[in-house]
Amino acid sequence: MAYRIKKISESFDILGDFVSSAAYGTGHINDTFRVVYDQGGTEVHYLFQRINHLVFKNPPQLMENIERVTTHITDKIKEQQLDASRRALCLIKNRDGSAYGQDDEGNYWRSYIFIEQAQTYDVLQNDRQAYQAARAFGEFQKELADLPSPRLHETIPYFHHTPKRLEALEAAIRNDSHGRVRNAQREIDFVMARRDETARLIELNAAGDIPERVTHNDTKLNNVMLDDQTGEGICVIDLDTVMPGLVHYDFGDMVRTGTSPAAEDERDLSKVHMRFNMFEALLRGYISSAGKFLMPAELEYLPFSGKLISLEIGMRFLTDYLEGDTYFKIHRDGHNLDRSRTQFKLVESIEQQMEQMMKLLKELRP
Repeated sequence: MAYRIKKISESFDILGDFVSSAAYGTGHINDTFRVVYDQGGTEVHYLFQRINHLVFKNPPQLMENIERVTTHITDKIKEQQLDASRRALCLIKNRDGSAYGQDDEGNYWRSYIFIEQAQTYDVLQNDRQAYQAARAFGEFQKELADLPSPRLHETIPYFHHTPKRLEALEAAIRNDSHGRVRNAQREIDFVMARRDETARLIELNAAGDIPERVTHNDTKLNNVMLDDQTGEGICVIDLDTVMPGLVHYDFGDMVRTGTSPAAEDERDLSKVHMRFNMFEALLRGYISSAGKFLMPAELEYLPFSGKLISLEIGMRFLTDYLEGDTYFKIHRDGHNLDRSRTQFKLVESIEQQMEQMMKLLKELRP
């Protein structure tokens, strides 16, 4: 693999001599490597990624999105006279001028400047980190609010379209291809009791109350780099799913991934709950950067979005369980069913605190 990376690196416009490469990060979709170059006696680092073309069917379109987004953000940062090399992903162009390269097997590769003295956290250690991550995602949306036409490509169509996810679940229930419906009736009933809520954001968008925007769509809180010295959220990463969407997809997934202390597949559901202090930190951080450009209905439905996205992801886990575990990797029998139960327990916790969440929003909204 190191030899292959060395070979593909030769097609990128990087000065110096290739020294070494090593696997980097904890991502499950793309293959990522930290690559070392010797540039005049100085060790310089780059990030190389193989794009998973089984998940992302059209890598050239995906890279067109990323090139447009990173260029736009970089220009905005430079206008503020800040260091764009640490606050935006910086693509290294291929020697032919494109934003990606291909190896002899047809794999698609990209390269970024490695951001030094900053890191991501799989588990947030305190509410200050939650605040900084949410502020960074809000800033990311704000910077892209005026991205010129044309519309970005949809790298995964209907990725956060909750009614489509409900349709897929209902089809899996009807087909019952693996005879598992009987094991999941309680979870199915949980979803069906809330089916009328699944289309709420889509309907508001269709009515013109909530606009389509450029959104990240995968706002796990480890997709923000935090500065080692200051703790500031400086750079949003993992831009494969940046495409048209609703701001609630981003904020909702922040709530889903950042407020519960339990693992996503925790079997002891007594450990699963929404920590209100973490929700407050997320809301404060997000509104501090995004609040001024959001429309009233966008603000109003921020608390609801945490519930909806948690329900949606739970539906996806449940659908995969019923269909025989074909999408999400599993490590034990019933793994996806356990994951769905964790999400649905978080939904219940959010519902129980919704009044308090709305009260906080009223206090914070601009």
